[in-house]
Order: sequence, then C-alpha cells, then structure tokens
Amino acid sequence: MENVLEITDATYSAFIENTDAVVFIDFYSQTCGPCQTLLSYLPDLSKHYKEDAVVIAKVNVASNPKLAKKFMVRSVPLSIVVGRDKMVKNAEVGLLGKDAYFKMIDNELKKNTGFFSRLFG
Repeated sequence: MENVLEITDATYSAFIENTDAVVFIDFYSQTCGPCQTLLSYLPDLSKHYKEDAVVIAKVNVASNPKLAKKFMVRSVPLSIVVGRDKMVKNAEVGLLGKDAYFKMIDNELKKNTGFFSRLFG
C-alpha cells in the first residue's frame, strides 16, 4: 500500500467511525520546513503496513481549524496515533527520525495482538 489519506474537518468523523485500523495522523502546515520532511516520510510508512491494519493520514491545520482545535494542535508537525478504540494513544510534537514513527505505530499494533484481542477484536 502506498496511500496517504488527506483528512479534513468534513471527513474526519465519518472516517474514524468507519475504520477498524490503527490511524497515524500527521498535522502539518505548508509553510513549515520540518512538516515537509515528515510529509516525505508518509509514503514509506504507508507502504510498510497492510491497509486494513494501519491508515496513514495527514491534516493541513490551516485548512482544517476544527481538527486542529479538537486535537489541541499548538505546534507542527504533530503526529498522533489513534488506536482501534478511537482514542489517541501517542502524540509527538516536532520532527523525529523516520524510525520513531514506525515505533509509534508498532507499539500500538503490539497492544492489539494478544490472544483475546484476536478472538474478541
């Protein structure tokens, strides 16, 4: 998979309600240099995971002020991981090394691989 989903104020609620995947969201600004670097990482993250397990998404904070407010975005880039239970599980502000983003996602995936999780979702 090499698909990065653009989430907007208008699409977020329906998307999050209808997905069973772990969701990695990058909040960014077009004028932010570190944001542009992180945006370049997203296709690699997307290719690494199965589409039904992880969705890689991005949100332009200038175009989507409701989402920026909902997630209390004060600085960009802001990266969050939303678990299958629709709750924010991890958040990191600033540009990290690419491996740190894989680790954020992998940590959440590992929480959902136990015996009872496989049986009862």
